[in-house]
Amino acid sequence: MSTPEDRTPGEPREGVTPATQQVPPGTPREDVMPGVPRRGATPSTPHTTTTSPQHGSHLRVDCAIDIDGRITFRLPPMPGAHPRLLLRLRPKKGRPETIRHLLDLESDRSDGHRHAVLEPHPVLDEGRWDLYLLPEPDAERLRLRPGLRDLRSLVDGHLRDRPAPVAVRIPYVTKDGFLALRAWRRTAHAEARAIDVTDRGVTVTARLHGAELHADATVRLRLRGTDTVRTLRPRTDDDARGLSFTVGPGDLAGDGGGAVRVWDAFVRPTDGAPPIRVGRLLDDLADRKHVYVYPATETDGSAIRPYYTVDNDLAIEVT
Repeated sequence: MSTPEDRTPGEPREGVTPATQQVPPGTPREDVMPGVPRRGATPSTPHTTTTSPQHGSHLRVDCAIDIDGRITFRLPPMPGAHPRLLLRLRPKKGRPETIRHLLDLESDRSDGHRHAVLEPHPVLDEGRWDLYLLPEPDAERLRLRPGLRDLRSLVDGHLRDRPAPVAVRIPYVTKDGFLALRAWRRTAHAEARAIDVTDRGVTVTARLHGAELHADATVRLRLRGTDTVRTLRPRTDDDARGLSFTVGPGDLAGDGGGAVRVWDAFVRPTDGAPPIRVGRLLDDLADRKHVYVYPATETDGSAIRPYYTVDNDLAIEVT
């Protein structure tokens, strides 16, 4: 089922800042997306024949990310005295490129391979970053294809508490077979863990990163494209980080919307604090929307279904 655009117009990027089938809630659906990469270290994608110097290259780059978010890139030996790795933030449609990072490619004395390290700081801007090789300072850039991606340190990333700002970076393979990075940067973040769909509603378990819950914490469901908000009282853990909440069809009734309405989920740690977006960012999966697919639950003629947006944020669709 198609859904409306997955971003509320004007919503700030910082500080905001998937019952009927017998499948454990939150289990990735391999029948939905055949060929989804396995967790951890993944093999390279199939080789293609694109050769344009601006948009294609046969050169492959290995990468490994550690627990702190540091990424090491490794390329085969190459000519040139000063090759560099270019990371550029993919601009929005119709906009020019404005943000880039350049990394020096150092030579390994043992075998002549080249490597570059992207440190955790500075934090990358939120978005998708494409990778290129600059063989020489004035040479045309060559887009890079993936070799081995070692993402093992990301698999259990949701188990570690993160300070503010919450910065995430995930190497992934684009639809056309190139290596890129997906980055998020949030002042604070509510990481969705279990999502349980039953005939009574949708129960979400989450954990707050970069902030703490207070006694007056609330969950806010905002009807996309409007100022309409539904407020729920969450159940909280003793450590002021864990929470859970249940949404039933009755909670989202009477919204005056059309055939399909989408509600975006936020946590407000205390009265007056900025709302924090609920999503799932802290593992090795860069794009979750078509992988984690949840059933709908129907009551009194309406159905609600949780899903992840194109930004891996949590939303609830009502039909």
